[in-house]
Amino acid sequence: MNLTLKIWRQPDTETAGAMHTYQVSDVSPDMSFLEMLDVLNEQLNDKGEEPIAFDSDCREGICGACGLMINGDAHGPEVTTTCQLHMRSFSDGETITIEPWRSDAFPVLKDLVVDRSAFDRIIQQGGFISVNTGSAPEAHSVPVPRDDAMRAFNVATCIGCGACVAACPNGSASLFMGAKITHLGELPQGQPERDSRVVNMVAQHDHEGFGGCTNIGACTAACPKEIPLDVISQLNKDLRTALKHGH
Repeated sequence: MNLTLKIWRQPDTETAGAMHTYQVSDVSPDMSFLEMLDVLNEQLNDKGEEPIAFDSDCREGICGACGLMINGDAHGPEVTTTCQLHMRSFSDGETITIEPWRSDAFPVLKDLVVDRSAFDRIIQQGGFISVNTGSAPEAHSVPVPRDDAMRAFNVATCIGCGACVAACPNGSASLFMGAKITHLGELPQGQPERDSRVVNMVAQHDHEGFGGCTNIGACTAACPKEIPLDVISQLNKDLRTALKHGH
């Protein structure tokens, strides 16, 4: 496959960026998208040019680092992470536009790399439980209904990649936040901090500059872990309850 790549290049946060065009050839359909970018970077290195900076780590679809906007879609045309997207999803001779996540809360650090530490600060405000350390408790000492456990497990698959923010016209992180709040709220261990958790996380979300949710649904459509939209309803329900309790 021979491809034309239009890629956002930006040297740092303070400097304006621009799209640059590159040609890459002999791309195997079985390559992952990031392997294709590796091939391009090898070509740039051979020419003495600056390679394109992009985030990746596990390359197994579980860490959430590899966030890219590909032809205007978060992670590209398939519902998966960028590292698990393969070049067979594209056509020979195609032009592919590659950009970083676009959100005020995710400033560009360099090229395709953005600072997603806003997510970390939201988690620090409540994405945890307080437990006594020491010997592990008996597994059956705190019974959890099966449906609640499965719900918690399913939404806990959120990897914090930020695709929901990038896909949302408002730049909202409500799906990410709703997944974390629902995950902990479904379990007995998450109840003591349930009210303070949602109030503090929502406050941090707004402080970071994320937009509000208007239930468009683009977030869940782009989510590689298929987090359901109703976690946002749970988020709003928990917030209303917490405010009624005086938090």
